[in-house]
Amino acid sequence: MSKQQLQEFRKRLLDERAKFAGELKTIARKSSKNPRDSSGDLSGYTMHMADMSADTYERELDVNIASSEQTVLYQIEEALKRFEEGTYGICQQCSKPISLSRLKAVPYTELCIECQRTKEHKAP
Repeated sequence: MSKQQLQEFRKRLLDERAKFAGELKTIARKSSKNPRDSSGDLSGYTMHMADMSADTYERELDVNIASSEQTVLYQIEEALKRFEEGTYGICQQCSKPISLSRLKAVPYTELCIECQRTKEHKAP
């Protein structure tokens, strides 16, 4: 892989990291609000059970999304560490180069496509 290609992947990873970090902050800010405040309901009446249920569902969905995004953010951080170590683009399992097409699709991947397939077939 050329130095220019490496720099392009590094820039892309940094952009992705900023994007995911921003999304996590937005979700955290949204989830930290009081359900009544987030709904815009300023009345003195209690919330209807259906409203509370919908709010609970939305909060759970936000937590699941945040968890997934946190996982990707961790993977991006690990990929950036591999840049510093000089091992970016090398499969962490078989030590063979990861194809450019795979890196373009998933720039934070740590496995080549063959090792990824093997891992997925072993998973329960």
